[in-house]
Amino acid sequence: MSRQPRQSLNRTRVIEGAIRVADAGGVEAVTMRRVAQELGIEAMSLYHHVPNKDAILDGLVDAVFEAIDLPDGECADWRDAIRGRAFSARTVLSQHRWALGLLDSRRNPGSATLRHLDAVLGVLRKAGFTLPMAAHGASLIDSYIGGYVLQEANLPISGPVDVEEVASDILERLPAEELPFLHEMIVDHGLSPAYDHTSEFAYGLDLILDALEARRC
Repeated sequence: MSRQPRQSLNRTRVIEGAIRVADAGGVEAVTMRRVAQELGIEAMSLYHHVPNKDAILDGLVDAVFEAIDLPDGECADWRDAIRGRAFSARTVLSQHRWALGLLDSRRNPGSATLRHLDAVLGVLRKAGFTLPMAAHGASLIDSYIGGYVLQEANLPISGPVDVEEVASDILERLPAEELPFLHEMIVDHGLSPAYDHTSEFAYGLDLILDALEARRC
């Protein structure tokens, strides 16, 4: 059997390798040496494609924005367009949580980043938002998405079974007479068969979109 030809190195492959490094060890693990090891090459070979670590970090941010669906500029309801983009962003950021602290920290945004930000602002401006309100809205929505993903990443639960276990442990130590509202929340809401903690994202997002709609004109 003939050996498969080795894939040539390029900037795209470098960024893909850096993403794998970040996924495994966080953005702190991304160094020229570590990325080179991931790609199975000498570190000096990277410099033919990226000048330094900052360029890799810029590339990581652009790759994340590239992975997030652009809002549908032809959508009849601006809220549907922004909602679709928000759910896509939540999915991508949940897969690459290291990006949460990186997206807003770079000073040299790439083409995908700029195209994405322009598309979000475009949906809001075409919907009739003033320029200041479009800026407020974009910032508020992204803050909500990032905050929710961060909170979700640190929850000690991942499914209904975990909810029951954690709630039961809390209830064993919870004095219902002293903390009646918390007890009610856990028993009548958190442990309800109809409760799904993952649905909170959609509920909170819709509250924000409805509040922005009220200030659109």
